[in-house]
Amino acid sequence: MPLRWNPDLTPEEVTAETLFRQRRLFMKGALATTVSTLLASSANHLLAASHAALPRIQKGVVTLDENQTPFKDVSTYTNFYELGSGKSTPAANAERLPLDTWQISVEGAFQQTGPFTLQQLLQGHPLQERIYRFRCVEGWSMVIPWIGFPLRDLLSRLQPTQAARYIVFETLYDPAHLPGQTEKTLPWPYREGLRLDEAMHPLTILAVGMYDRHLPPQNGAPLRLVVPWKYGFKSIKSIVRIRASYEQPQTTWNQMAPNEYGFYANVNPEVSHPRWPQNKERRIGELLRRPTLPFNGYAEQVAHLYKDMDLQKFF
Repeated sequence: MPLRWNPDLTPEEVTAETLFRQRRLFMKGALATTVSTLLASSANHLLAASHAALPRIQKGVVTLDENQTPFKDVSTYTNFYELGSGKSTPAANAERLPLDTWQISVEGAFQQTGPFTLQQLLQGHPLQERIYRFRCVEGWSMVIPWIGFPLRDLLSRLQPTQAARYIVFETLYDPAHLPGQTEKTLPWPYREGLRLDEAMHPLTILAVGMYDRHLPPQNGAPLRLVVPWKYGFKSIKSIVRIRASYEQPQTTWNQMAPNEYGFYANVNPEVSHPRWPQNKERRIGELLRRPTLPFNGYAEQVAHLYKDMDLQKFF
């Protein structure tokens, strides 16, 4: 189905609310109140200060004519190795992610650098709903209504210098609370990066919620990247560091297995992973596999970013 981008679309035109309001996932320590009704701070709520109110969520900014994956599936079928290597273990260990004093360090080739609280980082950035396809390199996919704002808006505010060619992200490193980091599964902390023009593309967002509620810890609370035309491992979770760099950074999976995970990781049905063919995918909740679309269905919007590149080589 084609992508529809319409800021004037009403919520009723986007999708039936029953697709994502039927079920609720409650867990100890999880941030499960809705984004649209959060008005004040609490120990587990890092998006507002004492008397601050979140702005209204703009619905239908980017939407799809495809059924959304149920919240229960999205929040219990996840890859977040810091909280465990199984699909269900991140949700089981979600309460271990320490959210009370979250800070993001902005470093490198920016004019504005330093530590930011989450509230300071989000200030002045109205929240939007963006319904995107999400495609894992393992061959499964979802459709998720994210709540966030364009990364380029934050970068414009931070003012990258002429030396900035890449934007680098890092996940929280805290083995005392994150059981997966006590194992040598990956080189910790988890790192990802984008070319500056990818980071500035209007489809690239920083997400703080999904399904009208805060991100659960297992889905990357309190702040994660979402790049819908790339495989899911590029959309780094629980960000604590954003750095602008001149050099292409080492990223975790590319460092771990460069023959399997490229730096760009654009969804490409013509380039198979050694373990998972990429020409088809299994949408969670569906029985049959469906063809995978180039750039995950966003080719019209992003293919020009790679017009002079060999996509077989730069995977």
